[in-house]
Amino acid sequence: MVVQNLSENLQKNLTAIKKILPSEDILTYVFETADKTACAIVYADGIVNKQWLGDLIARPLSKLDFMQEIGQNTKNEGTMSALKLEIIKKNALFPELKEVEKLLDIHKEILNGNSLVLVDGLSVGLIVGAKFIPVRAVTEPPTDVAVRGPREGFIEDIKTNMSLIRKRLKTPDLRFESVRLGKQSDTIVSICWLEGTSNPSVKEEVLQKLQSVQLDCVPDSSYVSAILSPRKHSVFHSVGKTEKPDIFTAKISEGRVGILVDGSPIALTVPYILTEDLQSSEDYFISPFAATIFRLLRFVSLFVALLLPAFYVSAQLFKIQLLPLGLTLTIASSSRELPLSPSLEMFVVLFLLETLKEASIRMPKYVGMSLSVVGALVLGDTAVSAGFLSTPAIIVVAFSGICLYTVPNFVETGSILRWLFLLVSGSIGPFGIVLSAAFLLYYLLSADAFGAPALAPFSPLNIHDLRDSVVKYDLADLKSRPRLLQSKNKTRLSVKKENYHEK
Repeated sequence: MVVQNLSENLQKNLTAIKKILPSEDILTYVFETADKTACAIVYADGIVNKQWLGDLIARPLSKLDFMQEIGQNTKNEGTMSALKLEIIKKNALFPELKEVEKLLDIHKEILNGNSLVLVDGLSVGLIVGAKFIPVRAVTEPPTDVAVRGPREGFIEDIKTNMSLIRKRLKTPDLRFESVRLGKQSDTIVSICWLEGTSNPSVKEEVLQKLQSVQLDCVPDSSYVSAILSPRKHSVFHSVGKTEKPDIFTAKISEGRVGILVDGSPIALTVPYILTEDLQSSEDYFISPFAATIFRLLRFVSLFVALLLPAFYVSAQLFKIQLLPLGLTLTIASSSRELPLSPSLEMFVVLFLLETLKEASIRMPKYVGMSLSVVGALVLGDTAVSAGFLSTPAIIVVAFSGICLYTVPNFVETGSILRWLFLLVSGSIGPFGIVLSAAFLLYYLLSADAFGAPALAPFSPLNIHDLRDSVVKYDLADLKSRPRLLQSKNKTRLSVKKENYHEK
């Protein structure tokens, strides 16, 4: 595409812009000044504040008399066009004005929600930042509900999200650098970091990866997460996600780098480690002892969720002596006349659980709640009464599902791993569970994203960072930032010691 510049003829400029932006929602308002000089404002309908344009741009310019103004400023030197441009800037009652000459830059500005002011006789246009895009209010995010702590959540407008971060980090070290992704969407992606605290190599790696890929459309931050992930087909996340500004700013303050995407309420952070899934924002608003208990509970629940169905099937098929005698007799009596094998029965129950979960999520809110209750009660009770499924299998799958939901950020990955463990255990028994766990451990040991091992701080062992992993230490013991992040500013908390003398 050949980049063309504006001409001094207003009508030619409007015709050229209309060829580039022929859509019906691109409107043009033409008016004249006091000395009959033709002017025009070009804007996209629906994303511009028309009242601002009328009161602060069109009305002041319509009262202008360029010859009179130029005569009153005879001391100013310059061409007639330059003097006209200065007069327009002086009389336009708007703080955000930018000169533009190229048509390519003009159409991008208009589509982003800004307006273009053109004056006959000037080959330069003025971009007016009168953007007014409808956004929803800042509310508590539905995916990260907190009993204690802030309840604000990110929204789809990147400017609002940046202001929520700036409100919490009132420091000149907070920096934003924006890039544009998507040939069709032209989405703004903003990289956020603390100068002197974040590792500059991580920021540069993020910027390099974003600039190396060009998509047609970037509607959500999940597209950016896929670009940043070093292992494209991994079931594990390598980029952190959050909808809460307090969590985002806390991770930035530790030395991480954040990414905001216009149009998405989910912010990204790197580097990311698996222990972050076991942490909750409430852990930092309650006592360290209670936070440690809750984190250990999530850790144990995660293992139960992944391995309990597989252990149940392998014990029935290969090692029944692994179960206590009383439990063995109960299982045997309940599954004596079942038409399905233990592994196939577990697959059916787990399939019902996943189907009910997906249906309740996709259906409207109140219908989804009713569907979950009816599906759990009617299907479960009817299947047991008909002798199609056993009660222990339903209890095992239900308890496994409840345990998995104690770690919400790991539900997607945990569901896949639970199916894999169940498949292997039903094929080769307990040895398959051990072999799968060893392979999974090896995979995580070799995983590395932005210089952070996935199993840090356990592998490689970092005793210093263990203070805020599964175990939560008191704030006074967290005086330095995590060594994993290789921050230049290592001090996070300093205590002033004063000597008090008794009188």
